[in-house]
Amino acid sequence: MLSLDQLALGQKAIIKSIETDLLPLKLIEMGCLPGNEISLLHFAPFQDPLYLKIDDAHLAIRKEVARHIMVKPLMDD
Repeated sequence: MLSLDQLALGQKAIIKSIETDLLPLKLIEMGCLPGNEISLLHFAPFQDPLYLKIDDAHLAIRKEVARHIMVKPLMDD
């Protein structure tokens, strides 16, 4: 497992655990929950924030928040 901020561009993963005390409630409401698929779509300038797709939702989060989301990378098809 690794933290979300360590994913490579275009890589997909499954959320394994989150530190709910440190995540904004809005992220949890948008589907940032264990078991959901997440993919890294784009980096903003200076590699922060990260632009992600979680299930059907698109969102941007800061690297400092992404460090509190643990994921398991999916193998390429």
